[in-house]
Amino acid sequence: MATKIRLKRMGAKKNPFYRIVVADSRAPRDGRFIDEVGTYNPNTNPASIEVDAEKAKKWLATGAQPSDTVRSIFKKAGVSK
Repeated sequence: MATKIRLKRMGAKKNPFYRIVVADSRAPRDGRFIDEVGTYNPNTNPASIEVDAEKAKKWLATGAQPSDTVRSIFKKAGVSK
């Protein structure tokens, strides 16, 4: 099973916030997921990022591929491969 670390959109219309989740690559964007790694809220100034670094590193070590956006969020949060 190919796993991806990607954003799951939550929140109201025109007021989104995101959960950073680990999901099967075939699952829909807001569908089933395996584990929640953190949250990202672009509406605050500056954007608020909360990442469980231990979980993120565990999933990266087991081969989960982060999306481009999640990769940049991880860099800002200090979590990298």
